Amino acid sequence: MHNEWLWIPSALLTLGLLVLSYKLFGRVGLFAWIAMASVVANIQVTQQIVIGGFIFTLGNIVYGSLYLATDILNEKYGRHTARKGVWLGFFILIVSTVLMQFALLYEPFEEALFMHESFEALFSMLPLITLGSLAAYLVSQLFDVFIYSKIRAKTGEKKLWLRTTGSTVVSQFIDTLTFCTIAFWGMEWDIWWNIFITTYVAKFIIAWMATPFMYYAKRTVPQDDEKEEAA
Repeated sequence: MHNEWLWIPSALLTLGLLVLSYKLFGRVGLFAWIAMASVVANIQVTQQIVIGGFIFTLGNIVYGSLYLATDILNEKYGRHTARKGVWLGFFILIVSTVLMQFALLYEPFEEALFMHESFEALFSMLPLITLGSLAAYLVSQLFDVFIYSKIRAKTGEKKLWLRTTGSTVVSQFIDTLTFCTIAFWGMEWDIWWNIFITTYVAKFIIAWMATPFMYYAKRTVPQDDEKEEAA
């Protein structure tokens, strides 16, 4: 039961820190969060855990926070700014992957070989997993920005919960389907289906948990924005 007790607090902590980053630094804080979360989620996904008898991969919480970050950008600064955040995250994913793969080419110091083996195990991601992660991120995030804008055009300032949760739930389904299809191509159906379902359920829960944080961010005036208004 240890993992079950950790999961919800981890989600609340992650979403809370995202909103704090926005409160302190405004849109810059959201851009920084997208860059950070893109890398951290890809590192955490290498860790597998068991919750309720089902196998989950870590990273779903941090990855799910990316949708909240782009939704806040979309809501407060517009679709163009949100798309810029998506492309920033995609660029950071590519750069971090290339740099870490290049770092693996170096020959390690013999007495520190054990550290290199751990380093290699962590960052030598399979090509299909890397490709799946990049494709899923770009397709789902751009779709999230698009559908959020469409719902907002229909609802105006009303029904914030609908465009926040609705856009994220659909986008994360696309994300999970894209990633699992590419990264786990050729895997046995039963295993593939288990990974797909648990991954999407985790992201679905994060989408609903993010809604109150979105309402808070909607009412929040970041400190940087306050300074600009005062100037």
